[in-house]
Amino acid sequence: MNAVLQPRARAMHPDEWKARVELAAAYRIFDMLGWAEMIYNHITVRVPESVSGSEKQFLINPFGLHYSEVTASNLLKIDVHGNKLDVDNPWPVNPAGFTIHAAIHEAVPAAHCVMHTHTTNGLAVACTEGGLAQNNFYSAQLHGMVAYHDFEGITVHADEAPRLLASMGDKPLMILRNHGLLAAAATLPLAFVHLWTLQRACDIQVTQAALGRAIPIPEAVAIRTTHDSFQFDQRFGAGQDVFDAMTRLVEQRFGDGYKN
Repeated sequence: MNAVLQPRARAMHPDEWKARVELAAAYRIFDMLGWAEMIYNHITVRVPESVSGSEKQFLINPFGLHYSEVTASNLLKIDVHGNKLDVDNPWPVNPAGFTIHAAIHEAVPAAHCVMHTHTTNGLAVACTEGGLAQNNFYSAQLHGMVAYHDFEGITVHADEAPRLLASMGDKPLMILRNHGLLAAAATLPLAFVHLWTLQRACDIQVTQAALGRAIPIPEAVAIRTTHDSFQFDQRFGAGQDVFDAMTRLVEQRFGDGYKN
């Protein structure tokens, strides 16, 4: 498939190609971390305005490929309704899987990137009545940053969008109850470090639950911890350094085929 798409890739606007390479790297990182869900779930980014102009366009994984197979060339370009725009790309799109992403991308100006996972521990915490517990180093970095949305079934119905957006409000992270985790941010690296921190908090919470009652973190301490957390501070790259390190690790272990 990639060989067929190479001429199109060479003719692309460099801003689009840069976005494609970064997104393809993200899919490989998710796979390396064990966050892949066979061929399901998505990481989406907006196509830069230097390419799309006033039109809203997005990049998404081809339906049918495992995250380890996603490359810069085979990523799909779609509109806000999930319609495929790059007709020379032979892979299909899964419009139903774009429902959550479309709602957020369209309504939240800062949502350049949206990530959604069904990790085991993330989903386990999403199934608990109390949700994320304020009792560990990682959850303490997320004070006031996590929203909740009640489960309405498989997210394929557009009429859920207003309720989902109301639940999200101005929070960059959301726990979809009984479903999974979601992050939205102005850059892909920032969405990644936010989601990684939430995932890490869920991992600790699930493991700790077997040991008995946890020590709660006072709200004032959590507020200060979130304020002091360097990875959310624009002065420290907003996650770019972390994302770059993980990209290098992908290349060391699996090569740089995602750039094709």
